[in-house]
Amino acid sequence: MNAMILAAGRGNRMRPLTDHTPKPLLEAGGRPLIHYHLLRLADANIRDIVINHAHLGEQIEQALGDGTSFGLRIHYSREGTALETGGGIFNALSLLGPDPFVVLNGDVWSDFDPGALRLAQGDLAQLVLVDNPPQHPRGDFSLRAGRVHDTGTERLTFSGIGLYHPALFDGCEAGAFPLAPLLRRAMDSGRVGGQHHRGNWFDIGTPERLAQLDRFLLRAPVAQTSPRA
Repeated sequence: MNAMILAAGRGNRMRPLTDHTPKPLLEAGGRPLIHYHLLRLADANIRDIVINHAHLGEQIEQALGDGTSFGLRIHYSREGTALETGGGIFNALSLLGPDPFVVLNGDVWSDFDPGALRLAQGDLAQLVLVDNPPQHPRGDFSLRAGRVHDTGTERLTFSGIGLYHPALFDGCEAGAFPLAPLLRRAMDSGRVGGQHHRGNWFDIGTPERLAQLDRFLLRAPVAQTSPRA
């Protein structure tokens, strides 16, 4: 199983921090945010990683190289202009291969194990949902008996962590487009599973939430924050 880390966003809400540093390289708990994803993927024995980038992307390549220091093989999907979530994944399909692949938003932190994701027979996606954070109280989707729906009153928030089959992108064309409409179409046909992660999860969208994560990591046990020294 391969994985992709979405790292092409401009990070406007993080400015001025992202004026000279791409958001995935901002630090919390003493290391760049993207390191946590790479370490968890390595621990899950997911070795081939695609990272897309646009804004200041050369800094990401310089910082991570080919992934050898993490025990990984990193491939880069370079976007001149950010292609949004759906377009970015579609643009990288040739690097991700024919099998289902994990996708992680570069601006989230979680202790979820990406190796725990599995697609049920016939499914196009498996989403990780979390309790609604204060900044997103209405949530995104509902989860009933392991199936994700776009309807329902008890809603959870999509964590930005999922497992996707390449067929989810059938019929798409190159360019910028969001992922959510593809997921909703698959939900309508009953082909999206999900799970509720009740562990730690942070949406790192603003300097204040970055500082919150930094405080959490600095007081957390070493094993929780740093799978490797």
